[in-house]
Amino acid sequence: MSRIVRPYGDTTGDGMVQLSFTLPVASDRRAEGAALQLAAKMGMDPAMVVHSRPIGDGYTFFVVYGRVNHLVDVDAVQVVERDFPVLAAKEVNALVRRRLRRKLVVVGACIGTDAHTVGIDAILNVKGIAGEKGLESYREFRVVNMGAQVGVPDLVERAAAERADAVLVSQVVTQRDAHMHNTREMSAAFREALPAGRRPLLVVGGPRFDELMAAELGVDRIFGRGTTPREVASYLVHALAGGTVREKVAAG
Repeated sequence: MSRIVRPYGDTTGDGMVQLSFTLPVASDRRAEGAALQLAAKMGMDPAMVVHSRPIGDGYTFFVVYGRVNHLVDVDAVQVVERDFPVLAAKEVNALVRRRLRRKLVVVGACIGTDAHTVGIDAILNVKGIAGEKGLESYREFRVVNMGAQVGVPDLVERAAAERADAVLVSQVVTQRDAHMHNTREMSAAFREALPAGRRPLLVVGGPRFDELMAAELGVDRIFGRGTTPREVASYLVHALAGGTVREKVAAG
């Protein structure tokens, strides 16, 4: 039997939710009426404006609180389940030594016009994030961080020159689905430039990616917000040196 739930606000199952949004209207009572009209059209009844603030000439930010009648079928939710164990750094290094018998090569970058390196640096740099060191700290990894605003042709060329096992791309800028367009361009460029046997593992990450869209975007894995360096390292060693090792084409 499916597990059906309602949103929780003040009491269990009361259906209360909080919603924030911006309308291109000046901040006044009419603006609050417009916010309530939108909330009603979205199925919030009753609803109240609990916060409003002008954020520029002719724009107002709102927080609306109200009840919805929608139900959620938890068992119908689709997610990407983690199909690999999260390993300690010493376990990752040991697997790379034993299975690959060489350094695991990772090339990372922010592509297109994206200049936000916080995500890629958190995964790659020694300083890492949330108390975890980045992939540069793994003895059996060789990491090339190309930084921000890297063109796709430059990324493909560098990955080929480094004989990369994996390419990690971070995308934070998402206006007009730029992250999706850039990812499709990148995956197409790698398919065109390299045969399947020499193509690196393609991994992208960012707060607005849908992890279920990996196949649609032409990549091997998508990581969302909250991903840690240890998770990425564990995935790479699982995919490249795990039970089904993706061996590199012999050097030559």
